[in-house]
Amino acid sequence: MIEVKDLHKAFGKVKAVDGVTFTARDGEITGLLGPNGAGKTTTLRMLYTLMKPASGKVLVDGIDAAVDPIAVRRRLGVLPDARGLYKRLTARENIEYFARLHGIETQTMHQRREKLVDALEMRDILDRRTEGFSQGQRVKTAIARALVHDPKNVILDEPTNGLDVMATRGLRTFMRNLKAEGRCVLFSSHIMQEVAMLCDRIVVIAAGRVVADESPDALRAQTGEANLEDAFVKLIGSEEGLAA
Repeated sequence: MIEVKDLHKAFGKVKAVDGVTFTARDGEITGLLGPNGAGKTTTLRMLYTLMKPASGKVLVDGIDAAVDPIAVRRRLGVLPDARGLYKRLTARENIEYFARLHGIETQTMHQRREKLVDALEMRDILDRRTEGFSQGQRVKTAIARALVHDPKNVILDEPTNGLDVMATRGLRTFMRNLKAEGRCVLFSSHIMQEVAMLCDRIVVIAAGRVVADESPDALRAQTGEANLEDAFVKLIGSEEGLAA
């Protein structure tokens, strides 16, 4: 479980994150939505300890990220906005390198790698250098690398961005399987159809603040809109109008 409590972060006079609070629970997929500049990416970077909040707390499985960031990182599998593969290494070597960084012994590493390779349908690219990979192939490799230590909590920053239809469908199935395994899945996306299909709860951030934290059905009921995209536009529009 990931708990975010009253997070604040400013860059100069700009309040990027202004009191963000929400919980992403085990066995659920939580969507984090917001327009560009809303504070979504800054919030995610604080969650996976790349950035320190000015105030507030991030708890992962009850562990305070400010007190023990190493323990928090062990419990997180993160697909960041920058995929950052080592281009001269094969997909297999990228995955195994990260497994060794986590101190995973060889037999366990091989078992987990094989499970992820099958789940992500990437056996055909396993022994190819990642230089020249398509976007979908890069994302699959980056996800396998991020999950090889078998984390309970998974953060995916726009995982389907730039993917074709088949790769997107495959990744959605993979995310549902993570949920079925009881993991906490938190992901950001700009694709409303995807959010509606996958999410148990949706956290909407606008102007650095949480303006909604509900199920997709509750968000539609709250805004009086039948379409989730229209509900999202109404939510962020009202908040940005107040902030102006």
